[in-house]
Amino acid sequence: MHLVILYPSFPAASYFAPVKMADRPVPVIEKRLMDVKLGELGSWLGGRDFTPNGLISAVRRGHDRYYNKYINVKKGGIGGVAMLLVGYMAMSYLWEYDHIKHDRWRKYH
Repeated sequence: MHLVILYPSFPAASYFAPVKMADRPVPVIEKRLMDVKLGELGSWLGGRDFTPNGLISAVRRGHDRYYNKYINVKKGGIGGVAMLLVGYMAMSYLWEYDHIKHDRWRKYH
């Protein structure tokens, strides 16, 4: 309230308005994965759609989010494509690690 004393022309209500909380809490099923607490994880997973159409739509939504965030921007750079390529290289290495491990210990004589 010290602003009202120093500057009487400013109304106190505009600076010190109470913050309203949400009217109702968001259901666990509608939350994003990053917003789910560890205790709510089971009920959140139970609300997911694991049918083939549900999985395809989830992959499509993830692709759309990635594309709109890193590729379809006004001032784009190499970051989004580089992240995709590094992810592909890491995944390929993990898939072929068993074969690479056997080649490493093979003796050539």
